[in-house]
Amino acid sequence: MAAAVQVMSREIIRPSSQTPHHLKKQKLSYLDQLSPTTYISLMFFYQADEIRGLTTSNHVQISQHLKHSLSNTLASFYPLAGKIRDNSFIDCNDYGCQFIEARARTRLMDVIKEPNMELLKQLVLVDPIGGHETLVAVQITFFDCGGIAIIVSISHQIADFASQLAFIDAWAATFGGGKSELSRFSFDLASYFPTRDFPSSNMFASLMSNELFPTKMLVFDREKLSKLKLAAISSSGSIVKDPTSVEVVSAFIWKHFIESVKSKNMDAKKTFAATQGVNLRPRTSPPNLLKNVFGNCIMVPTALTSIDKSELHDLVHEFRSTIRTINGEYIGKAQTGDTYVNDLSTLLPALMNGELEWCVFSSWCRFPVYEVDYGWGKPIWFCTTALPLNNLAILVSTRSGDGIEAWLTMPPDNIEVLQTQMELL
Repeated sequence: MAAAVQVMSREIIRPSSQTPHHLKKQKLSYLDQLSPTTYISLMFFYQADEIRGLTTSNHVQISQHLKHSLSNTLASFYPLAGKIRDNSFIDCNDYGCQFIEARARTRLMDVIKEPNMELLKQLVLVDPIGGHETLVAVQITFFDCGGIAIIVSISHQIADFASQLAFIDAWAATFGGGKSELSRFSFDLASYFPTRDFPSSNMFASLMSNELFPTKMLVFDREKLSKLKLAAISSSGSIVKDPTSVEVVSAFIWKHFIESVKSKNMDAKKTFAATQGVNLRPRTSPPNLLKNVFGNCIMVPTALTSIDKSELHDLVHEFRSTIRTINGEYIGKAQTGDTYVNDLSTLLPALMNGELEWCVFSSWCRFPVYEVDYGWGKPIWFCTTALPLNNLAILVSTRSGDGIEAWLTMPPDNIEVLQTQMELL
């Protein structure tokens, strides 16, 4: 089924007030500088029966209210309305963000009942590769049934997932007339991780791809998670205790990725790497040092293993041990030293010459994505679209909160193996 999406209007929404002169130049932290320039699109779907009084006749009223509240929100999140210069700072010139109004000639439930990435990608009118005139693009799409999708795309170079969600939540609160905690966010990440003299194209560019593998969603429900946890702790030689849902799902995906590579080349002597984005905010010493900071307040430590050490409990242990290295002491050293950059740089030669097979994991579990309320109720579903990065797994909590949706951008045969192994669970 195709979703015929028609653009009704495009315009630039500017902040409701000018940014003070002393805030016009916002330095990028070196964590921002290292982040890819791709755009991350977050999609929130709202049913018509939750949006009381929403009809075709008042689509204009809804759009106008969204624009007005977006303008007010941008005044507080002023860097998002600016431009990145020289990969070193944001020129907070109040240029604004793009606002797109669209109509999808289909029903909302036809889109989300059996999610298909190709169909979802048709709904998003923002290219994830980048090259846009604004750092933020907002899209509101009206479905024939009266439902709505709100899609917010932000350059990864200025915001991690936590920051992007904070902006969206503040906008929703402003729109709905509820209490918004805009004043609690700060934009001084560069004071903790100072700007550096990096080349204009960051070191993660080699991982990006214009020719993507297909993306498919696999759902790990409560029963599958329980069985994976039991398998991780009961295996012979396991030293894992109380594995988390994210740990076992990540390890399960990584395990079968490794086995798929092995099946294609039995003689391959490769090292297998897996990165997992780690939110620094709750890990600093002293605590809460970065609690309300906006930007890419994340690091991506890398777990390493070999074909001979790829049992589920081994990989859970590797994930856990690697993530725990990102503690207060490590973060402190990385603020002004080269610890983190050196750790990343040492792996690049092996990646470039084919000795390293890399998987990238990003967990958005436990973030309150189903609490984003514009005043017409909570979303019936939340998802994202494919990022231009192969061998990627994005993990999101299900709406019920007791399962995980895994969005996988991998070779089709990898995904087929994973589906088969999930059925065996």
